[in-house]
Amino acid sequence: MPASAVPCVALLLWLALPAGAGVARLDDSSSPRAQVDTDFRRAQPVDGIRFDLPFGRIDYRLATAPYVGRRARIFYVIPAAIPGLRSPAGMQLQWRSHGAFASAGGRPGDRVPVWSGTVATAWMNESFELTLRLDPRELRLPPGAALRFESIFEIETLP
Repeated sequence: MPASAVPCVALLLWLALPAGAGVARLDDSSSPRAQVDTDFRRAQPVDGIRFDLPFGRIDYRLATAPYVGRRARIFYVIPAAIPGLRSPAGMQLQWRSHGAFASAGGRPGDRVPVWSGTVATAWMNESFELTLRLDPRELRLPPGAALRFESIFEIETLP
């Protein structure tokens, strides 16, 4: 995308938000484990080409104190650029929620809605059972390297 188009895209995104809405990254620094590392020894074949990598349960602790009493939506944001992955089509992340958030899935670059409502507490605790589905033809990792990424949560406050 040309550099001159970036301000136009940002303006269009801002205009698409409801009046009074604001988007911010939620602080998850008190989560026990934020970064997900692959362990290819746990790979499970899917269809002769792709395979699944289960990560087990990942616990998140989100600081929502600034938003208590406000209507909001929370999104799970998968990073667009993941070192070692050539294309977003090569990876799909799936999660099953063990709490109030929605179970869903997405690819690199996706911003997936997982919760909507009025924020009631200063902390939101959530657990996801994460699984990666990978197409090895889209991976370019150095020998012995792990595929690593850190998804984030964003909150969008509503009027």
